[in-house]
Amino acid sequence: MTETRRFEVDRIPFHLHWQEQSPFKETYAGALDTIVVEGQHLKPRGTDSKTVLIFMHPTGTMNLLPMPNALAAAGIPCLTCASRYPHNDTALIMEKVLLDLGQYVRYAKEKLGYEKVVMAGWSGGGSLSMFYQAEAEDPRITETPAGDPVDVKGAGLIPADAVLQLAAHVSRAITLTEWLDASILDEFDPSRRDADLDLYDPANPNGPPYSSEFVARYRRAQIDRSAKIDAFVWQKLDDLKKQGMPNEEFAFVVHGTMADPRWLDLSIDPNDRKGPNWCFMGEPRVVNMMPAGLARYCSLRAWLSQWSFRHSRADGPKCAGRISVPALVVENSADDACTPSHAARLMAGIGHNDKEFHVVKDATHYYIGQPEKMAEAVSIVKGWLEKKNLLG
Repeated sequence: MTETRRFEVDRIPFHLHWQEQSPFKETYAGALDTIVVEGQHLKPRGTDSKTVLIFMHPTGTMNLLPMPNALAAAGIPCLTCASRYPHNDTALIMEKVLLDLGQYVRYAKEKLGYEKVVMAGWSGGGSLSMFYQAEAEDPRITETPAGDPVDVKGAGLIPADAVLQLAAHVSRAITLTEWLDASILDEFDPSRRDADLDLYDPANPNGPPYSSEFVARYRRAQIDRSAKIDAFVWQKLDDLKKQGMPNEEFAFVVHGTMADPRWLDLSIDPNDRKGPNWCFMGEPRVVNMMPAGLARYCSLRAWLSQWSFRHSRADGPKCAGRISVPALVVENSADDACTPSHAARLMAGIGHNDKEFHVVKDATHYYIGQPEKMAEAVSIVKGWLEKKNLLG
């Protein structure tokens, strides 16, 4: 592999703010109708590129992640963008994250002067970038899944010129559902379990390697559990409306969110990942109930928008079918978060032929301790952008 020139990078913090009408505030403190978001402009010195890559995750901040920094060091300008819900997705509404992302795209074009914008969807930013591009090209949404008004359709979202899917997962809702602990019978008492579905019970006769029949049963039970939480949420929202409190909320805990058979059985969705008994956050049995688990703390509206298998609209493969711009999908073969079926589903969802797929052999999700794998991924991205005349 040809050695890539390394650029010095200026890290330029910036913030955006705008007015947005809402009957209630879902982020902590600040003026009711003022939205403030923060990002960083990773600007390589000595380049005059007219193209910028935009990295955004629904709740994470990507300023220090390896990929955008490595791309900037390779001479490609990047924006790392936080939503209005940084590091706290308790009340996150995916439709409003689209509005935030739209502000960054407009800022990149109208204030920074970039002529071309590429959505760089890394990890949880993958389905977000597909969701954004679908609504920018074909705007439809006027309300959240809970029925609250949100004018995505009238927001004038500017479409990107291309979409990257880098170690990306298919969606927050689908990923959560595939990680849900199907053995939990009572959302308010997670000790009540179906022993035959408890992956972490050593007495469970259904152990790895799992039969296809068991996996199918387990997957059905995961979807059923998601639907039960849906029913609870809809009932709560209906009760609040009947009590004359349509803007009230109710926070709840979702227990058991890292119980996917693939973490215990490497023959399921196989790749080069570490294991068994491992996921990207550590030992899955511990992660399953830890405070920082996926979707652990949630509001009613946030559940429907970002976590509900049935109701969340941020479905990467479905949204991919609505985009017309070139797309690149890069899979890391030792990824212990986004296993191969994620990249395959995203690739299959893209409805046109201007798409390309690459695998970085033995690369993990974060490329920790793998500078050569990071360099390979950067080379793939840069080569593709050049081939598509997206680097000016």
